[in-house]
Amino acid sequence: MTWLLVIAGAAVGAPLRYLTDRAVQARHASPFPWGTFAVNVAASLVLGLTAGAVTAGAASPRLSALVGTGLCGALSTYSTFSYETLRLAETGARLLAAANVVGSVLAGYGAVNVGAALARALWG
Repeated sequence: MTWLLVIAGAAVGAPLRYLTDRAVQARHASPFPWGTFAVNVAASLVLGLTAGAVTAGAASPRLSALVGTGLCGALSTYSTFSYETLRLAETGARLLAAANVVGSVLAGYGAVNVGAALARALWG
């Protein structure tokens, strides 16, 4: 039955990703993929918080399946990140492509650590 939790989380995460990406990107004239960057960092933060809560015993593994795997898995998007980075590089915006890679990795890593630290502070 865990797979139903994953599906339910993904059913919320996928449209949330699309709508958030479009809303953020519509506010920027830059070719930098701010929408994808935002959803990936947000998903990393929520995943860190969820994993930290489960590790601390404040949440169940079922919540991890629903929110961590389902919601965050569908909210974040490695394929779009890869495509947009390739598109930037192919159009000559190599510096923006490199900034997207470095910034996304660092911001995602930072966000997951902030989420985990927040979980430790709340439930650890």
